[in-house]
Amino acid sequence: MEKLTFYAVSAPEKLDRIGAYLAERLSRDVVRHRYGYVVIAMEALDQLLMACHSQSIKPFVESFLHMVAKLLESREPDLQVLGTNSFVKFANIEEDTPSYHRRYDFFVSQFSAMCHSTHEDTETRTRIRVAGIKGLQGVVRKTVNDELQAIIWEPQHMDKLIPSMLFNMQDADDLDRAGHPSSPSGAGQDGEENPAALAESCFRELLGRAAYGNMNNAVRPVLVHLDNHRLWDPNEFAVSCFRIIMYSIQAQHSHHVIQQVLGHLDAHNKNTPRVRAGIVQVLLETVAIAAKGSVGPTVLEVFNTLLKHLRMSVDFELGESSRRNSASSVSSGRSKESEERIVQNAIIQTIGFFGGNLPDYQRAEVMMFIMGKVPVYGTPCHTLDTVKIGHHGTKRIQTMLLSSLIMVTSGFKSKTMAAALPPPFLDPLFSISLMEDSELRQLVLEILHNIIDRHDNRAKLRGIRIIPNVAALKIKREKISKQDVAFMKKHGQQLYRHIYLGSKEEDNVHKNFELLFTTLAVLTIELANEEVVIDLIRLAIALQEMALVNEENMPMFIRCGIMALVAAYLNFLSQMIANPPFCQHVSKVIELRNMDAPYLLPEHIFRDKCPLPESLDKEDRVLYFQTADMAECLAGPGYNAERLSIPYVPQVTDEDRLTRRKSFVDTISLQVDIVSNNLPDKVSLAEEITFETLKKAIDTTGLEEQEREKRRQVMEKFQKAPFEEIAAHCESKANMLHDRLAQIFELTIRPPPSPSGVVSISAGHTQHQSVPVYEMKFPDLCVY
Repeated sequence: MEKLTFYAVSAPEKLDRIGAYLAERLSRDVVRHRYGYVVIAMEALDQLLMACHSQSIKPFVESFLHMVAKLLESREPDLQVLGTNSFVKFANIEEDTPSYHRRYDFFVSQFSAMCHSTHEDTETRTRIRVAGIKGLQGVVRKTVNDELQAIIWEPQHMDKLIPSMLFNMQDADDLDRAGHPSSPSGAGQDGEENPAALAESCFRELLGRAAYGNMNNAVRPVLVHLDNHRLWDPNEFAVSCFRIIMYSIQAQHSHHVIQQVLGHLDAHNKNTPRVRAGIVQVLLETVAIAAKGSVGPTVLEVFNTLLKHLRMSVDFELGESSRRNSASSVSSGRSKESEERIVQNAIIQTIGFFGGNLPDYQRAEVMMFIMGKVPVYGTPCHTLDTVKIGHHGTKRIQTMLLSSLIMVTSGFKSKTMAAALPPPFLDPLFSISLMEDSELRQLVLEILHNIIDRHDNRAKLRGIRIIPNVAALKIKREKISKQDVAFMKKHGQQLYRHIYLGSKEEDNVHKNFELLFTTLAVLTIELANEEVVIDLIRLAIALQEMALVNEENMPMFIRCGIMALVAAYLNFLSQMIANPPFCQHVSKVIELRNMDAPYLLPEHIFRDKCPLPESLDKEDRVLYFQTADMAECLAGPGYNAERLSIPYVPQVTDEDRLTRRKSFVDTISLQVDIVSNNLPDKVSLAEEITFETLKKAIDTTGLEEQEREKRRQVMEKFQKAPFEEIAAHCESKANMLHDRLAQIFELTIRPPPSPSGVVSISAGHTQHQSVPVYEMKFPDLCVY
């Protein structure tokens, strides 16, 4: 061997003839089963290959590879392993120049076949599989760095390479699950001989070398393999596969993988819920690993796909339940329904995770996008939904989407409120907060908390209670910015109105009151200047008044709940603004309630089996917060305490017509009533408040009766009058408005003079007046 090596090195031009001769001998020996000679010839080839690194090695390599192929084709496991080992040695040699004509197609096929070996003897089977994987690793090393061998990334090769590796990784997974040791041959050999570990490292190496253009070819066979072997349910192996993929590829390619999985989810949209849930959970894993900001340019597309599948899942669930109602198979239907819930929860988690990984500017966009998908009363989206999937289905979708919004908004810190809560987001959100469903209203309030609470004070305010010492909570706050002051001027009334209307809903439970309290407290911390503080106190007084007067026959629990909410909030506010007389007044009322009316305090009313009173006595003034006393406390500089005497009235908007108020007619009549009667009164009050008028306001109880009677008549008129009469009434008002507008426009908008003449209308006749050009006045900019 030494002599042969010396001869070959000193006369490299003879190498190809030496190679051809050895190859011929080896072929003959293989056919004649003289395996001893085969081993000797192969060793000779190996050593020559390692020793000679000259230009003329190329033809020698051809005969060498021809021999390796011969060995791999033989049925003998020993020869296959021998051939593979030789090939691996060759793969580790770095060649100086690329080879133009060498093809590795046969090796890919042959090594892949060895990876799937089904030899009866377990040890032999493992040896063949390990050899196959090592061979594939050799092919990958030899071809991936060689530009001329880009052919390895083509689908026909990838479809053999990747499933071979996954098959071995999965095989170990199955053995683990069955409780066997992961490799039967592992005892006598080193860890590298474990096919699963070897396959995994080869898989990682392949993915690590994948360039941008090859990502799709590398990921597609993985998805196909998981489909063919039904590995989406249970999906542990699928998840571990994608973990390996995400950690092995270059970070900037992660969005490729995400898109591939999304496409696969689309392709499986009719599959069983468990398979879809499995795919979504894999997506969740990939998204969780995808680094912040590298989720690619198609963020909204991802959300669109996920929301589409959420919608489909709700459709399937409802379709199933309606079929179940018509058929008798209750149990199978119920399990299907709960399986759809698994899909829905997985999608919501993924949306939340994805949203949480995005930078703030993209997150705001996603919040708007999801909000646009929520069916809100009065929008075409909602009308279509209700027709298609009925009221129950619409509610399910609303709940799902709001839950995902909560996840997306958590941890969202916006510099200004106007950027975080633009009108297109705020209006539909508030519209939902007026629905007759306590769960939906809770979700809306939680979303608001996530956005408004920028200093994470919520945890300190957990629960609704009388906080004895607010300072001890160490609440973080900053000076309110000008932008936020402007935001409250613009949208404050809207916020107060939804808190006011949300408090009196009859299905409110303890949690609703808790969230309302937190909303008021967070507003105070983040957005309250002196003006807003006065508005919030007016709102609290109005809530107290509403519970006392009880025009809408609310249940006693709700009335006491509102009273407790007002007490908890005023106690918090008085300590936040650090006004000792105000604190004193509040704590005095709370003390008296503790003794005489504990049911008006949050610690008692929200306990189970709290005894409720028969009625709330308005005359018992010491138990309630008095406007006059509070105005007196705030009379000093900084606060405009006079505004406290103006009672808070929620503004009326179109929303009232669009939301689900019990009777459409009631709503319109109330609107007409407020517009026609209350507003002028309020205006005149604001104009001239004298001692006499205040005295009258306190004395005249008859006036309230008249007001109530008037209101009843208007409601009755709209409920009972024929439609034509109501239409005529409205039309006459509209015509009057049009006439008035026409008059105003005629006064203010005059056509410019023109030389051809002006048309002026007087007493119904048209007259043309001509103006000479030299008399016409032109704007400065027109003259040159």
